[in-house]
Amino acid sequence: MRSLRKLKTLAISASFACLPLMSAHAAQEDTTIGFIVKKPEQAWFINEQSAATELGKKDGFEVVKLSGVDGQEVLSAIDNLHSQGAQGFVICPPDVRLGPVIKRRAEQYDMKVVTVDDRFVNADGEPMKDVPHLGMSGYKIGQQVGNTIAKQIKARGWDMDDVAALRISNYELPTAKERTDGATDALMDAGFKKDNIFDAPQQNTDTSSAFAAASPVFSKQSKYKHWVIYALNEESVLGGVRASEQYGLTADDVIGVGINGSGAAFAEFSREKPTGFYGTIAVSSTMHGRQSAKNLYNWITEGEKPPANTQTTGKLMTRDNWQQVRDELGL
Repeated sequence: MRSLRKLKTLAISASFACLPLMSAHAAQEDTTIGFIVKKPEQAWFINEQSAATELGKKDGFEVVKLSGVDGQEVLSAIDNLHSQGAQGFVICPPDVRLGPVIKRRAEQYDMKVVTVDDRFVNADGEPMKDVPHLGMSGYKIGQQVGNTIAKQIKARGWDMDDVAALRISNYELPTAKERTDGATDALMDAGFKKDNIFDAPQQNTDTSSAFAAASPVFSKQSKYKHWVIYALNEESVLGGVRASEQYGLTADDVIGVGINGSGAAFAEFSREKPTGFYGTIAVSSTMHGRQSAKNLYNWITEGEKPPANTQTTGKLMTRDNWQQVRDELGL
């Protein structure tokens, strides 16, 4: 009898010892996160959400893909996630100034939040360091753009004093300003004239808004025969290239360099004839989506808060090497 009681005691103790492990395993299986993006139709964000979803299938958590094109839709998306029992979300906000509002709504539901690509700013316009962020080093990538353009100007034998630069800008978005500032500084360091840089402020970050912003600049500055084009992303640069074509400029007259490395660039490089879109600084949107989702998942399940600010850099992708770079970066 004494041996039997001892065995029962050991069995009960063992069952209690297993409970924390079972609970932790169950908690991981029940983990749901959201992935909210500002432009769900753009290839960059499609790649990010798809990479996060694939990671979720592999690691055993659910990813709910949602759109957040403005503040109201973002708040509705967070409400939606709460109703589905989500413990947190990754977000690329439509407006970085919405950071405090989004963070308050997340805290209301006891949800964790991390940002990707565009970082929240507070009421003073300063980065919200208490919200973990993963994005690219905008200024350094901008410098890569500017250096690439400067090398191409030299390779083509152009007189830099006779070249005009179309800077498609969006200063409402800090990351956009960082990128174009970096490109501008690199160009000027290479000897480009400040007076030859012309701004084309865009209202959005897509091709059509960039086309509308660029067209008047080409019309007013028709004396220039050689142009370089840069912006916050490749969609915007492509808008500038399309506008240049409308004004009779050919691929030999234009050097456009974008940022991202997504479907828009792949389609342009696949055209039968080269265009003024020379290249793009490719960054792995796949890595951004996968890593930001992984950071959030670990924070939820293991209590590991991600670093305050993780920044990535890019690699030049051109018509000649785009497929190789695409494979290297997993795009």
